[in-house]
Amino acid sequence: MNFTIYDRPAAVFVETEGWERLEPSGQGAWSGNSASVSTEQAGGRNEIKLSLEASGVEVKTVRIRWNSPFSGPITLLADHWERGYGDLGWMGLQPERVFPWYVLMHDGKSTNGFGVKTGPSAMCYWQVDSAGVTLTLDVSCGSLGVQLGARRLEMAILTERKGTESESSFEAARRFCEMLCDRSLMPEFPVYGGNNWYYAYGKSTADRILEDSRFISNLAGENANRPFMVIDDCWQLGAGVTGNGGPWIGNRDFPDMGDLAGQMKQAGVRPGIWLRPLLTHENVPDAWIRYTKEGHYLDPSVPGVLEYVAEFTGRMNEWGFELIKHDFTTYDLFGGWGMDMKSRTNKLPYTFADRSKTSAEIIADLYGTIAAASKDSMIIGCNTIGHLAAGLFEIQRTGDDTSGRSWERTRRMGVNTLAFRMPQHGTFFSHDADCVGITPQIPWELNKQWLDLLAKSGTPLFVSADPGDLNDEQIDALKAAFAAAAAERDAAEPLDWMYNHCPASWRTAGGNETYEWTGRDRLPLTDEENHWWL
Repeated sequence: MNFTIYDRPAAVFVETEGWERLEPSGQGAWSGNSASVSTEQAGGRNEIKLSLEASGVEVKTVRIRWNSPFSGPITLLADHWERGYGDLGWMGLQPERVFPWYVLMHDGKSTNGFGVKTGPSAMCYWQVDSAGVTLTLDVSCGSLGVQLGARRLEMAILTERKGTESESSFEAARRFCEMLCDRSLMPEFPVYGGNNWYYAYGKSTADRILEDSRFISNLAGENANRPFMVIDDCWQLGAGVTGNGGPWIGNRDFPDMGDLAGQMKQAGVRPGIWLRPLLTHENVPDAWIRYTKEGHYLDPSVPGVLEYVAEFTGRMNEWGFELIKHDFTTYDLFGGWGMDMKSRTNKLPYTFADRSKTSAEIIADLYGTIAAASKDSMIIGCNTIGHLAAGLFEIQRTGDDTSGRSWERTRRMGVNTLAFRMPQHGTFFSHDADCVGITPQIPWELNKQWLDLLAKSGTPLFVSADPGDLNDEQIDALKAAFAAAAAERDAAEPLDWMYNHCPASWRTAGGNETYEWTGRDRLPLTDEENHWWL
């Protein structure tokens, strides 16, 4: 790899009302009329800290360019802003392509990595072209620039890793991810069980959840590591209202959430619950509201909002829920899905109340509030930003939704996510590629392979299934899958990921496996089979 983060940048720019090119002003420093940027050695020997000072202006973006031509063919692997959308994979040079957080680069012999360590104060992405590398650090506060005043902002810490020819590209990727995260957080035991979303789709009751709990418990047999049963969107007072926000108390179908959690435990499962923290239909102070559309979208830069989020998150822990899955915060903060963000994460015309913090810092404060308020309950972040969640949440939903209605959506989102986010499993958090939705609409001969791979992958396994729709073969397969998922396992490795965006060849704890994801006798795939709402 010709490029190194230690190369002196060819140019440094800042964006305020327009773009300004900064001039060198000392060793590792660049200054201009509006701002100054500096670099210094960080804690590790392969780490550089990037800082920004801008006392009199509002800064939106910092951009750094290294000129470093690539002499031979290379293929590149990107991460994503939040979840994967079936679009992760190794690709050749594409100058406009955005690489959030880090880049893995394979030159035919070894795999190298460079990127931003987890927990940055900016939304960071890379671009790579035949002449060099560009790093962009978005330090805006929502739709406007950040007002730092006299504060010196530590934007990010850069690091890199040179691979060796003796390691596979997957091994290199995992070792690089270990370097990116200093404080990974994992569950204390393998996580598996049920989630009611992909067969109920928001239509359930407390009695039905108890039926599900007994069924999931029976599938796990006498295993000491008990399964979870997660209540998804359906239980809150705002369920069924546009946006499905709070308030986060039960409704007439869920009259006593604390009692329900207790009954779920008696049935032999660990209770889990879903929420959308930043959307509510409750009357809240005007100062808390960032904008109103399908309810009130809350501004987490306001201290009262964080206190409010902490209160209802803590209440779920007090009810007895051992897993709390929070959802939609990236969409509610930025107004778009990760697949549409590209070089601009924010799609909303709103800033935050606290203009002194960057969007990344505000998000990190929200995540830290949820993590602290959950106490001993485990956290799953869904539609959350993995680079900001690492070290705070035990589990990260790393891909967009699979489906209980469309196999092609499960294939596209699930398999791709499992493969290309697997280097983060155990190095950032536990990597959840989403559920197995077992319904009559999904061909069992295909779905059972997804169940088998997840059970052997070493990652969490969640199943959505109506017991009345299952036959004896499916029940036996679920029992075997739960037994496998309940035990500690090494992370599975996608063996053909360098050339297959839907890897079919895998190395698992049980040996090498080959899966047939498309079905040999099926019609060609169409985009219509991948609608996001399925």
